[in-house]
Amino acid sequence: MPTDAFPTRDEIEQEQAAKLRTLLTESVPRSPFWSAKFAGVDLDGVRAAADLSRLPLCTKQELVDDQAANAPFGTVLTRPASAYNRIHQTSGTTGEPLRWLDDADSWAWFGRCWDEIYRLAGVTEEDRLFFPFSFGPFIGFWAAFDGAARAGRFTIAGGGMSSEGRLRLISMVAPTVVGCTPTYALRLAEVAEAVGFDLAGSSVRKLFVAGEPGGAIPEVRDRIEKTWGATVFDQWGMTELGSVTAVAEEDRDAIYVLDREFIAEVLDPETHSPVATGEAGELVVTNLGRLASPLIRYRTGDLVRLSAEPSPIGLPYTRLEGGILSRLDDMVTIRGNNVFPSAVDAVLRTIEGVVEYRVTVTTARAMPHLRIQIEPAEGVAPATLLPTVHKAVKERLNFTAEIVPAAPNELPRFEMKGRRWVRA
Repeated sequence: MPTDAFPTRDEIEQEQAAKLRTLLTESVPRSPFWSAKFAGVDLDGVRAAADLSRLPLCTKQELVDDQAANAPFGTVLTRPASAYNRIHQTSGTTGEPLRWLDDADSWAWFGRCWDEIYRLAGVTEEDRLFFPFSFGPFIGFWAAFDGAARAGRFTIAGGGMSSEGRLRLISMVAPTVVGCTPTYALRLAEVAEAVGFDLAGSSVRKLFVAGEPGGAIPEVRDRIEKTWGATVFDQWGMTELGSVTAVAEEDRDAIYVLDREFIAEVLDPETHSPVATGEAGELVVTNLGRLASPLIRYRTGDLVRLSAEPSPIGLPYTRLEGGILSRLDDMVTIRGNNVFPSAVDAVLRTIEGVVEYRVTVTTARAMPHLRIQIEPAEGVAPATLLPTVHKAVKERLNFTAEIVPAAPNELPRFEMKGRRWVRA
């Protein structure tokens, strides 16, 4: 990809500064939430990304509390209620769901973000995009679908269909690009094997996966790519923020922040000070174009690492090495080891014969304890598989977990976000 197709870093920072000033001078005064939050703050002194530390951070709990006190949509909005034409709702994975509104301009901005995501991934006008997604209130791939359709691309909605029906549609319509969660990509591969569908030999050559960190975990990404015979592109965003990052076709070991539309900070979760380049910290994001429902210095709760090396392909965007590393609140300390769900997923996805799993976190003798249920593939003996899993967890994660078998089809399958961790 020629880097002269992108603005320079200086040009990006100038664009960020101009959009930030518009956000603070035009949108903030129209929003009761932001007007109250920034009361007493000299907004005239915030003229560029480097000045954002003068503003307080914003948390999801503040938004939840605001919507509870000002139901149903809260007071973040900058337009009259009649100006909004789309509503989406968070999945509620980490707490009370948020309801989020967009007007036509903000939704068009969302689509422009996807124009850039597709460009970086090398999606062309000849591609056909298929979205095996439920298309309910969860924002999921709505923006990806609408963005592709607005750009004149061939788009195929796969809502309201069984997994077998979606595979038949792939066979008949021959899409080249698929968008789904990592969990559902693996589920479709499982179903394809069961019905004898040659997924690796299908028309699909690229998958956009989002909603979970799986696409950034090499072991999970490799397993998806092997079963599909296609290239995986991780994508990260949030219902309330927008589609924040993209993966470049020539550099899939990192995700790039769409810096022309967002300002990203990586902060120490405790001190709220910037971390050194190469160190992990919490991703804090300001969106610059969703002016009807803006978020400023929003704490995502996600752990990332700013790359210590420049982009190997010369992209001027902020590079986050390894993608989203984990959620801060998902960490469990087992016998002195900090354990994240993504680390367990990385281990289990390398073991042939593991179809699905579930982790239950309990407390035994005042200490956290992990119980991992393993559902073996058809024809795989639990007596052979379980010791392999036990050994792999111990050797790679440095602790001993309780490994138990699950009956065939006992564990749930997921179309959207997989919820494999349970706290008892």
